[in-house]
Amino acid sequence: MRVVTFPSTELLEAVGPLPEGISAGVWDLGGDPVGVELDDIDVAVFPYMANFSALQGVRRAKNLKMVQTQTTGYDGIHELVGPEVGVATAAGVHAASTAELAIGLAIASLRGIGESVRDQSQAHWNPQRWPGLADRKVAVVGVGGIGEEIRKRLEPFEVQLKRFGTRARTDEHGQILAVEDLAAHAPDIEVLILIVPHNAGTHHLVDAGLLAGLPDGAVVVNVARGPVVDTDALVAELATGRLRCASDVFDPEPLPADHPIWELDNALIIPHNGGNTEAFLPRMTALLKRQVAAWATGGTPENLVARP
Repeated sequence: MRVVTFPSTELLEAVGPLPEGISAGVWDLGGDPVGVELDDIDVAVFPYMANFSALQGVRRAKNLKMVQTQTTGYDGIHELVGPEVGVATAAGVHAASTAELAIGLAIASLRGIGESVRDQSQAHWNPQRWPGLADRKVAVVGVGGIGEEIRKRLEPFEVQLKRFGTRARTDEHGQILAVEDLAAHAPDIEVLILIVPHNAGTHHLVDAGLLAGLPDGAVVVNVARGPVVDTDALVAELATGRLRCASDVFDPEPLPADHPIWELDNALIIPHNGGNTEAFLPRMTALLKRQVAAWATGGTPENLVARP
């Protein structure tokens, strides 16, 4: 794979100098590529956090062999590029930042930070006793790379932790419960942290039934994908005041200005910002340097989720 495009000049310059034999251009998938011919492109690095509609232009590259995402998730990418095109993700690049946000969201909700910000805007001194994270019964749903980073960051907070994966098993950190049993454990979950991929098995994993099973005052923290949660069911439960949510992702996304969740004081809304910190570019650059070296030599790139 000899011809690679990057979505911006900034990213291309950060990854350079490129290995011998690699030609590179700039292509945001919208207009025409700069520096290379469209039909010569072997690998296209996707823009970061582009709307899915903005990725459709990749189909114009008729001889494409691989795409590289800048996200951990790859919902719909297989279907977009077709079975003859390989897909590599940025798994690992966002792990620390997303785990950091998951803990931050849990703490912010459990300590009433959103309410305090609203009080501040009105110069309203309003001390209250909030639950806090210490001693809470926490469930982390997803035990991949980011789930593991969340687990590590929870250790100092003295929580009672349960972890859920695709199947029940034990690892070096203890028991992992099966996701299919999540609803049965719901009454014993005070903080539900979601970090599973979105697929047919996790679509609306958190539905009205599971939400109804959570105890009063429980917090739903979603740093996975919006459709993992049934948004209508979540809004209905939040509207009663019984539960809280602190979420980085939503369905639909971006949230329309007239969406009812904006009006709920017990919802803490972050605009899909989990991996978007200053750690992103250096980590993404390091991954792309390794990927380009593999493409240049015919080696196997990291994070392959589909082979060409």
